[in-house]
Amino acid sequence: MSAALLKSKSQDVPEVNLDDLDDLLSKLTEAEIEELVGDYDPDNSLLPPSERLRNQTTKGPTGKFKRAELMKFLEKKAKEDKDWEERLPFTKEKRGKVFKPKEVEKTEEEEKIETEWDDLLTAASEEELVDLAAVLGFHGMLNQTQYYASWQGEKIKGGGFSGIAQSLDLKMIPDAPPNPTDVAESIEKVKNNDEKLKHLNLNNIKNISHERLCAICEGLKTNTHMEILEMASVAMTDKVAKKLAEGLAENKTLQQLNAESNFLSGDSIVEIIKAVNKNKTLIELRLANQKPEVMGNKIEMEITKLIEENDTILQLGLAFEFPAPRIRVHEKLQENNDQLRKDRVGTKGDKKEEKKEKEKEETS
Repeated sequence: MSAALLKSKSQDVPEVNLDDLDDLLSKLTEAEIEELVGDYDPDNSLLPPSERLRNQTTKGPTGKFKRAELMKFLEKKAKEDKDWEERLPFTKEKRGKVFKPKEVEKTEEEEKIETEWDDLLTAASEEELVDLAAVLGFHGMLNQTQYYASWQGEKIKGGGFSGIAQSLDLKMIPDAPPNPTDVAESIEKVKNNDEKLKHLNLNNIKNISHERLCAICEGLKTNTHMEILEMASVAMTDKVAKKLAEGLAENKTLQQLNAESNFLSGDSIVEIIKAVNKNKTLIELRLANQKPEVMGNKIEMEITKLIEENDTILQLGLAFEFPAPRIRVHEKLQENNDQLRKDRVGTKGDKKEEKKEKEKEETS
């Protein structure tokens, strides 16, 4: 359609000013307004009932709405009107054939056995009944204390079927003592490469500053004696993790590292594992339960590739969300453990063979 034709069509349609709409409606008669709004479709079930029916409230109001007077009128009318008469009054009666269970005749032996059981149960004490219920598995008739006491052959103190179920006394377990490690002294030992410092435990020390943590990580570069470093739940951030990765890249003696329950991101975990792969001396690495619980598929696949390149790591504490990285890492760790076992058995077998050859030479 050409632009000229569109222009001519737009000129034919008169413009409607919405401001004059009220004036137009005020000039319509009542019949015209009813015809205008009377376009209803009673068969359209998608419309609400108010839009499917014509307005039938054409009667004018008799006065103003007064709720209190209306309620008084309805209450008075309800009291004055008589109840509807029932056609048939209610009478309780049974109709039809009443069901009666068939009585089974019992032999004299069955009646004798029943009377014997009744006599035994009547003469039994409450403790004996509790034992019998426990043996038969009626756990709902006993509380836990009664059940385990009867099962283990202990005397039931109080209780019974009419006893009140009571909980066992709570055994108070004392809290674990705080970590007594002196952080300042530990930093000096790490920097001075103390021969006696083989295991450094900083777990659960909440007041360690990031500067001190970075100093410990910095000391790993020159330390040649420490084998185990534990830094779980010390509020470690990515800033400290960067220093830790730098220290691990140069350290060649550390075998176990625990940095669980901290605030490390997925990228920091990747950098730590990259640093571990440079010297490949670490056997156990634990980095689970960090603040960002979900690392994402991209980070997990990077970690998987790095672990597959490491032939020395035997234990990895890290939770994976996706099954593919989890299975591949598990297979790699199992492969490393199997290879370690084969090497250990192989050296022992070689020694046995050498011993046998020496014995043969001596006898010859």
